[in-house]
Amino acid sequence: MKENRRVAWFILARMIVVSLFLASTIILRMKGTGPLGEYALEGITKIVVATYGFSIVSLVFLRVTARYDQTVTYFQIIWDILFVTLLILFTGGVTSPFSFLYLLAITSASVLLARREALYTASLCAIIYGAIMDLQYFGRLVGLGLSPVPAQKLGTTYIFYTIFLNIIAFCSTALLTGYLAERARRSETELEQKAIDYDELERLNSTIVSNLNSGLITVTGKGRIRVFNRYAEALTGIGLAEAYDRHLFDVLPGFRVYADGLANVKRGEFEFIAKMGRKLTIGFSSVPLMLKDSDAAGILLNFQDVTQVRRMEESLKKSDRLAAIGELSARIAHEIRNPLAAISGATQLIAQGGAVSDPDRRLFDIVLRETDRLNGLISDFLAYARPNQPEPRPVDFRALVAELAALVTSDERFEGVVIDNRVDNHFRPLLDPDQFRQVLWNLMGNAAGAMPGGGTITVEAGQSDEIRGSGQRRITYHISVADTGLGMDETTAARIFEPFFTTKSTGTGLGLATVHRIVEAHGGRIAVESMPGKGTMFVIFLPTPPSSGESTVSQ
Repeated sequence: MKENRRVAWFILARMIVVSLFLASTIILRMKGTGPLGEYALEGITKIVVATYGFSIVSLVFLRVTARYDQTVTYFQIIWDILFVTLLILFTGGVTSPFSFLYLLAITSASVLLARREALYTASLCAIIYGAIMDLQYFGRLVGLGLSPVPAQKLGTTYIFYTIFLNIIAFCSTALLTGYLAERARRSETELEQKAIDYDELERLNSTIVSNLNSGLITVTGKGRIRVFNRYAEALTGIGLAEAYDRHLFDVLPGFRVYADGLANVKRGEFEFIAKMGRKLTIGFSSVPLMLKDSDAAGILLNFQDVTQVRRMEESLKKSDRLAAIGELSARIAHEIRNPLAAISGATQLIAQGGAVSDPDRRLFDIVLRETDRLNGLISDFLAYARPNQPEPRPVDFRALVAELAALVTSDERFEGVVIDNRVDNHFRPLLDPDQFRQVLWNLMGNAAGAMPGGGTITVEAGQSDEIRGSGQRRITYHISVADTGLGMDETTAARIFEPFFTTKSTGTGLGLATVHRIVEAHGGRIAVESMPGKGTMFVIFLPTPPSSGESTVSQ
C-alpha cells in the first residue's frame, strides 16, 4: 500500500505539470497561434487530454487494487517518455526547448523503481531523442510536420553535440538520482524498522512498568516525578496525572530522610501513612539514571510495601522467644507440680486428724484451696507450653462461631455485646475444631472484656494472597475477630501474646499465649491491629492444603 501511495502522488504531480501545459496552450489559442502553428497546438491539446485520461484511469486502478503491481509503475514511466517525445515532435523537434523533460521521466524511474530502471529509462530517452534529431535531419519526419531545414541549417556538428550533451545529462541524472533514491529508500526502511522497534520497546516497557509487583518512580535531577506506575498509584492513592511533575518529597515524604544522598542509597526503609490512616513500612532501592556523557539525569526508585514481611519477621522472632520461654517454664512448672502434690497430700492428712483445732482447720482449707488453684494454673500453663498435636479436618466454621455465640449468652462478660457472624456458609478450613473452639472462646472473651459498656464482636473468614518472606505469594485462610472496644497502645500490643502478661486485675495471662501456640501448631500465625479508643482486631493466617488451592473454599 505504501508503493501504491507513492505512485499516486507521482500521478498527481504529473497532472499538475500537464495542467501548466494546458493553461499555456489555452493562452496561446486566445492570443493566436504565436510561435506554434495550429497543428502543434492541436497536437499538444490532444496529448494533454490523453494524459489526463490515462492518469485518472491509473488512479482509479490504484484505488481499487489492494496490492501493489509494478506493471502500473512501468506504464507510468513509458507514458511520460511518450508524452515528452510527442511534445518535442509537436514543438519543432531539433528546435524544441522541452528535451529537458526527459530528465523528469528518468528521475521518476529512480524514485518509483530503482537505479537499474533509471539507467534503462535514460538509455531509452537517449535513443529516442537521437533518433528524432537524425530522422529530422534526413527529412524522415516531414509527414509529422517537421521540416529538415532547421536541422540542416544547424549543421551536423551542432546536431551531434546536442545529442552528446543530452546523453551525458540523461546518464548523469540516472546515476545521481538512482543513487540518491536508493539511499533515501534504504534510510526510509531503516527508519521504519527503528520506529517499529521503538514502538515495540515502548509497549514492552509500558507493560513491564505497569505490571510490576513493586513501585517504580523516576525523578529528575530536581526531584520532579516522571514515571509513576500502577503499584505506586495503588500504594499512595495518587494517580499518575496528579503525581506527574510534583516533587518526590510531596508525594512520599519518607524519602526526605535520604535527601542528601538518595541516589547512593542501595537499600533503605521509611514509614508511610496511607490515605486510610494505615501505617506502612516501605523498603526501597535507588539507582542513578545516567546520560551518554556519564552525567546523572535523575534517579530510579524501586520500592515495595514490606509491612507484612516485617511483621512476619517480628512474629517469627517472638515465636522463637516464646518457644524458648515456654520450654523452660514447662520444665520449671513440672518440677513445681511434684512437691505441690506432696504439700497438698500432707495437708489433707493433717487436716483429717482429730487433734486439729477449728482455726487450724480453716488455715488448712485455705492451703488446700490455694494449692488446687496453683495446680490448676500449672495445668493451664503446661497445656500452653506443650499443646496437643492438632487433628485437622474440614470444619463448618460458620456453625462453630454460631455455637460459641449461643454459649456466651449466659456469660455476664457478654452482657450488651452483639456477635456479628460474617463467615461464609461454604467456608470449611482444615483445622482441629476443639482447639479452635478454645481459640475463638479466648479471643471473644478478651474482646468482651475490652467492651465493658457493650459493643460488637465481628467474626469474618475467607481466603487471601499472602506475601511470604521470599517475596512469593500463596493462598492462605484468614480468620479475623474484631471488637469496638478500648483498644491497645503499641507497647501493649507488642507483648499481648507473652505468657503471664495481662492488663486485667484478674486472670493468668495465658489465654492469648495459648491462642498463639495453637495457631502455631496449625502452621499459621496471628497478628493484632489495635489503636486506643478504636478497637482491636486479631487476624489468624492459616496455610491451605498444597493440593486444594482455592477450591477448598467452595466445597
